[in-house]
Amino acid sequence: MSKARHINVAELMGFMLLRLCMACVTLVLVIIFYDIVTKGVGVLSWDFVTKAPADGMTKGGIFPALIGTFFVTVITALLSVPLGMGCAIYLNEYAKDNGLTRFIRMSIRNLSGVPSIVYGLFGVALFVEACHFGTSILAAGCTLGLMTLPLTITASEEALKTVPRAYREGALALGATKWQSIWGNVLPYAVPGMLTGTILGLSRAAGETAPILFTGAAFFLPDVPNSIFSQFMALPYHLYIMSTQHHNIALVRPIAYGTALVLILLIFSMNIVAIVLRYHLRKKGIAHGH
Repeated sequence: MSKARHINVAELMGFMLLRLCMACVTLVLVIIFYDIVTKGVGVLSWDFVTKAPADGMTKGGIFPALIGTFFVTVITALLSVPLGMGCAIYLNEYAKDNGLTRFIRMSIRNLSGVPSIVYGLFGVALFVEACHFGTSILAAGCTLGLMTLPLTITASEEALKTVPRAYREGALALGATKWQSIWGNVLPYAVPGMLTGTILGLSRAAGETAPILFTGAAFFLPDVPNSIFSQFMALPYHLYIMSTQHHNIALVRPIAYGTALVLILLIFSMNIVAIVLRYHLRKKGIAHGH
């Protein structure tokens, strides 16, 4: 067998293996999604989305949990997005390439792999106790913001690295300041990737249970929170309770499936928003370049 033919066979087998892996992953996702949709769609209704739980959480809806998840996600975004993007811009554009910078980058990447329950315990010590936020929406949102921060920084920095160095040098050669070069010639091309990574991180935060379990999520609160210092219900914790801790799991299982479906649709919607914004900003950036 010739060397070229051997390479072609190896390449073909490699592609077949990759397609097989993709098919296996896709099949598992389809099975899980099909199971959740078929068992949860019958529960979905306007009352399910707009009413509070009732009769020991065996009836009613998930409105307080939906609102609680929304508020916590907003606080998470307010903390992680500006800090994460600002840190990424500094590390990639201003920081010197030395041992300290490399150590900081390594630490940020290591923090991305820390289990979420560790962030929950850290949130209790820092935000609930030290900052006196109590078990509240603010404490939970700040905890999730810290958990999302490493992913936001890493994704934003990788997006900045994709912008050619010539874009910066061209602006500097024309007399622009370093910040003017970054703002006018770098960010328009990097923001789509930065935004995508950020929203993926927020999607992960919206589905987390362990961090909010210690910092503010409540088992049952039929009323909508009236301030950021109130306890709250959240979709992932509500799903956890309905699936494992309820006194009559068999009775509330349809509600658990409905909650899971709403949570999946919420995260799916956030990812759709990321895709649309990325396409719009990328198109705007190309037009700006021309």
